[in-house]
Amino acid sequence: MTSIFVTGNTTMSPRNLPELVRGKEQGLLDQLGPIVLERTVTLDLAHVERIDAAGIAALITLYGSAHLAGHGFAVINVAPRVAEILSLVGLDRILVVQDAIPCPESDPCFAQSAA
Repeated sequence: MTSIFVTGNTTMSPRNLPELVRGKEQGLLDQLGPIVLERTVTLDLAHVERIDAAGIAALITLYGSAHLAGHGFAVINVAPRVAEILSLVGLDRILVVQDAIPCPESDPCFAQSAA
């Protein structure tokens, strides 16, 4: 299960989630679903090397929930293969923030945004 700690507008890096695929997506939804209702979230996908339709659906669900609640949701540091898949389905323009700086490996990387 992914551990996520949140304060303010948050950037999160689920380091123990190398794949966002069927069977893994529900844990992310369970933890992030309530958070995106309370604040803007940026999800650092630097460690996610694989995504499938269930993972894409989870990202869409989080994005929709955040926007209905008046908050933002985006992903950063997307691996090339995951970026290619998000581009194929047209989500790169909606979800992906370009030119993001990866979280340091030594930190759990849960930080407040500058905004």
